[in-house]
Amino acid sequence: QVQLVESGGGLVQPGGSLRLSCSASESTVHIYARGWYRQAPGKQRELVATITNDDSTNYADSVKGRFTISRDNTKNTVNLQMNSLKPEDTAVYYCTAKTISRDGVRNDYWGQGTQVTVSS
Repeated sequence: QVQLVESGGGLVQPGGSLRLSCSASESTVHIYARGWYRQAPGKQRELVATITNDDSTNYADSVKGRFTISRDNTKNTVNLQMNSLKPEDTAVYYCTAKTISRDGVRNDYWGQGTQVTVSS
């Protein structure tokens, strides 16, 4: 089991910045990838950004050049720096972790979500 706890959401004006953080609990399973997804009202959940243990990153086209995902292994944390925020970035943001156990069983874990609202 892995528990993920997000922080850093809130209300920001268009053009502003926010930094989301997600800490993962200690676990016997190996986390090999972390990521952020978001879900706006009335829309499907969508990928925002992912990062693997070799620091390979992937971003949704809508956030490229504005958002940056990073890892802090000493704190078992993944961060999402969001700059130049737009009203269409308003959503609940979810942290994820992909894991594999010693016997090869894979799982996906999700945080509880944190609200990001971009509005003047």
